Amino acid sequence: MTNMEFTPNTPSSSHSGRQVFSVTDLNRKAKQLLEIHLPLIWVEGEISNFTRPSSGHWYFTLKDDKAQVRCAMFRNRNSLLKTTPKSGDQVQLRARVSLYEGRGEYQLIIEHLEEAGFGILQKRFQELKQKLEAEGLFEATAKKPIPAVPKHIAVVTSPTGAAVRDVISVLQRRFAATPITIIPSLVQGDGAIDQLCQAVTLADQQEIFDVILLCRGGGSIEDLWCFNSEKLARTIAQARTPVMSAVGHEIDFTIADFVADQRAATPSAAAELLSPDATEIRQAFNSISLRLQASVRIGIQNQKLRLNHARQLLRHPGHRLQVWSQRLDQLELRISGAIRSQLNNKKSSLNREQSQLKLHNPATTLALRTAQAKELENRLKRALTHAVTDKRSALAKAADKLDIISPLNTLKRGYAITRDKSGNIIRNAKQASPGEELEILLSEGTLQVNVKTLT
Repeated sequence: MTNMEFTPNTPSSSHSGRQVFSVTDLNRKAKQLLEIHLPLIWVEGEISNFTRPSSGHWYFTLKDDKAQVRCAMFRNRNSLLKTTPKSGDQVQLRARVSLYEGRGEYQLIIEHLEEAGFGILQKRFQELKQKLEAEGLFEATAKKPIPAVPKHIAVVTSPTGAAVRDVISVLQRRFAATPITIIPSLVQGDGAIDQLCQAVTLADQQEIFDVILLCRGGGSIEDLWCFNSEKLARTIAQARTPVMSAVGHEIDFTIADFVADQRAATPSAAAELLSPDATEIRQAFNSISLRLQASVRIGIQNQKLRLNHARQLLRHPGHRLQVWSQRLDQLELRISGAIRSQLNNKKSSLNREQSQLKLHNPATTLALRTAQAKELENRLKRALTHAVTDKRSALAKAADKLDIISPLNTLKRGYAITRDKSGNIIRNAKQASPGEELEILLSEGTLQVNVKTLT
C-alpha cells in the first residue's frame, strides 16, 4: 500500500510542533485511504441482523465463523435484485470498502448481491453449454422425432416425487391406455448423476420404449445441478430412443433440456405433449368410421351398376349356339324341301315320258325308257343321299368348330377373360398399369383384382 501523508485541516495547538488530527479528520482520511486503494472486491459470508428501514436501504452484518463486517446496500442498487435476502442466507457480494465517519466503523458498500455458489455454478453451466453446443449436440439435425402417440413411455425420475404423480395423473386423464414404466433414480444429491445415466441407458437398451421422459419437479440451481452433468448430456445424446426432458419449472433450463430431443416446460406439460386427447381420438375415429361406411356403400352401389352394365354387354355363348342350331334346322328343312321338289319334278317328268310312251307304244323304246328312268331315279336317290350326308357332315363339322371356339369351353378348361373398367379385354400386360382395378371372368363367377406389378 502506498504511503500517504496526513495533513490536518486545523493547526495544532501544541507548542511541541505536533500535528494533531480531529476525529472527523481521521475518519475522513481513513475513508479516502480505503476507497482509493481498495478496488471492488467479491466477499462471501452469511447475512445476520438484516434490517430494512423506511428509506429502502438495506443494512446487515456479513460474517463467517471467525469475523464479521458491517454492510450497506442502498436502494438504487437493491432495487435491481429480484428477491430480498434474509438473515441466515449465504451470499456472495461485490462491494467497495469504505468507512462510516459518524461511528468510525469500516463497512462494505454493496453494488451487487447473489446467492452463494450461484455465480460459480452459472459459470460452469455456461462453459459446458458452449462446449457441447460447439460439438453439435444441440443441433436440430441431431434431434430424433418424438412419436405423436407413444406405445410405451419410460419415465426416469424419483418414484416418490411430485413429478411422477403429475405425469401419471395427466396421462390417466388424457389417454389412460398409454403404458408407462417408472425407472427409479435419484434426481438430486450425491449419486444422482450416475443413477440418472444408468436409468436412461437401461431404458434405451430395453428396446420396448419409443420415448424416454426424464423429469423432476422444481428446485434451486443446486437441486437441479445433476441435470447439468456432461456425463448425463452425452448419455442422452447417445441414446437411440428419443428423450424428452422436463426438469423444474418453466423458467428453469438445464443442459439436459438442450441436448434432449424435446424440452417440456414442466413434467405435466411433458405428459400433455406425449398423450393424445382421448376425446379427440374418439371423435376422429367416429368421423372416419362414418366416412368409411359411406364410402363402402357408394363402392358397393358403383360395383352393382358396373355388374349390371357388364351383364347387359355380355351375351352368353349359349345364345349363339341357339342361333346356329336354328340355322341348321332351317338348312335341313330347305334341303328336305329341295329333295322333295326334285323328286316331284322327276316324277312329273316320268309321267310325261310314260304318257308319250303310251302315245307311241313302242315296246322296246318303252322298256329302254323304263330302264333309263329307273337308273336315273336310282342315281338321283344316291346323289340326294350323298348330298344330304355331305351337308350333315359339313353341318357337324361347323358345329364342332363353333363349339371349339366357344368362350364357355375355353373358360371350362381353366382359362379366364380379363377386362378393364371399360369392359375392354386385356390381351397384353402392357394394357394394364400398377394400381389399376381389373375384372376377371371365370367359368363360374368373376374376380375383382388390383394390379401390383407388370412382368
